[in-house]
Amino acid sequence: MQTTKLTSKSILPLTCSRSGSCCFGKAVMLNPWELLQFSIEKKVTQKEFRDAYTDFGGIRLTFNGKEDKKGQQACSQYIENKGCSVHLGRPLACRLYPLGRQIQFDKAQYMHEGNQFPCLTDCAEVLDLPNLTVGQYLKGQGAAPYENAQDAYLQVMQNIADIGFELLLETDLATSIDIKTLKVWKEVGEATPEVVADIIGKDWMDALMLPTITKDFKNPIAFAQQHNDLLLQKAQNQFGNLQTLQDLHKASVLMIAIALHLAKGLGANPKELTELWVETAKKHGAKE
Repeated sequence: MQTTKLTSKSILPLTCSRSGSCCFGKAVMLNPWELLQFSIEKKVTQKEFRDAYTDFGGIRLTFNGKEDKKGQQACSQYIENKGCSVHLGRPLACRLYPLGRQIQFDKAQYMHEGNQFPCLTDCAEVLDLPNLTVGQYLKGQGAAPYENAQDAYLQVMQNIADIGFELLLETDLATSIDIKTLKVWKEVGEATPEVVADIIGKDWMDALMLPTITKDFKNPIAFAQQHNDLLLQKAQNQFGNLQTLQDLHKASVLMIAIALHLAKGLGANPKELTELWVETAKKHGAKE
């Protein structure tokens, strides 16, 4: 389907009417800071919210509510005739909808699918609402800190992947004529989120989605930086003295799996990322 690209000055033919039609049949992905904001608004712990209302260890919001006329299930946080029960804690995907967002050359770009703005057909309530620019719309949605969180976690994702690279390229694996690690990287990149969550395991999944951070938790950039430090320290403690090639292989695959799972929660395409990372590793001497 054709994609229409927009700038912050592009005009949107709507403001949000909060009719709830966008709360059905969607895939709302989450990063760890967004999971925390949801839990704060819900007045439960991060773990309680994750375990009750998300899929794949916390990276996707569960949609298991009542079906609409199209047979699409409602978000787990949607209350019929009232709307979102945690609206103030909603993630970036909800604040952007129906826009998509991508970072290119360190600049955010926005887009929507097709030539016609999606809400004009899916939500009749928007037809008589005033027009806003993309920038005005996002300001009204309070999107800025959530965009900051998204961008900060993209860097966390890359830092985790870098550990996977180091375990492959800067250890005995590099001189062992290892040909299976990149193969498994590819398999992980093509695996379902359920399978990747199983590869990661409970301990690392908790570290990824439930960081113990008690200060600056309202500041997404500071939160992500603290989380990054916790993850890197955990990796150092666990992988700093590996001896066997098999252990190095498993550790490299695990770090790549964690990075890809976080990437999925950020809305990235794991398969495309893996292909890029495999080619990068090969340019630095890794074998396939």
